[in-house]
Amino acid sequence: MLIETPTNRPGTPETTTTATRRRHDDAPDTAALFARLAEMEEGPDREAVRDELVTLWLPMAHRIAGRFRDRGESIEDLRQVAALGLVKAIDRFDPSRGAFESYAVPTITGEVKRHFRDRMWALRVPRRVQELRNKVRVARRELTQNPGSPEPSVADIAAHTGLSEEEVNAGLEALESFSTLSLDAELSADDDGYSLADTLGAADSSYDVVVDRESAKEGLRRLPERERAILYMRFFEDMTQSRIADHLGISQMHVSRLISRSCARVRDEVLGQRTGTRGTDGTSETA
Repeated sequence: MLIETPTNRPGTPETTTTATRRRHDDAPDTAALFARLAEMEEGPDREAVRDELVTLWLPMAHRIAGRFRDRGESIEDLRQVAALGLVKAIDRFDPSRGAFESYAVPTITGEVKRHFRDRMWALRVPRRVQELRNKVRVARRELTQNPGSPEPSVADIAAHTGLSEEEVNAGLEALESFSTLSLDAELSADDDGYSLADTLGAADSSYDVVVDRESAKEGLRRLPERERAILYMRFFEDMTQSRIADHLGISQMHVSRLISRSCARVRDEVLGQRTGTRGTDGTSETA
């Protein structure tokens, strides 16, 4: 049986072109499999060929996923996302349009980037801040790639990227907001460990009472003496309206009206919304 052998020697144009096109060891020659896949009907045989293509190209997908390591997501999850992008690329690829690698690389890369954009940002930040974050991250990696390189300062990163120090700080803050810590996360490994939620304080209503009391003082001072006395008897001595009426020699209905009006005036004083119930001379209705 005659076997055709290549006549080109290493370094000839054809060999050089092939080497340029096949830059990576994880880019297998699967043109025949794709041509076969395109002609097959749906069924077990087609699924088998598709699975074989996924297996052959999976190392390339993992390599692309590795470019995105150390960004707040585990490499295992990144590989899963890249594998999903690979499957999409295989299903959508048209062999007549060129080499699979040229189509698959941007498809897989886009799938991983979309994963970060849609699922990884715990806080929604403007696109500009995301861009600053990426520039700062790359700059830090480039400035520390040599062994023994110190951690770059804000000024170092600004000089390296051409950004202002304010922009660098925004990028550094975005690096920290890429993912969040659960409130249930344990902060101590001891037996008496506590969660982040345990460190959060609760609202103390006593502060509101103090604020309200201080805010009402000026309004109370503006009330006539008898109305202040009625409010004191009602709210501090806990006297009923009937007892107050007997004590002052007025009707219980009038006491009720004075209490309501006085409280409204103090409230309006606090809120800065005068209703006009108090005269401009500071006088008030009396019995």
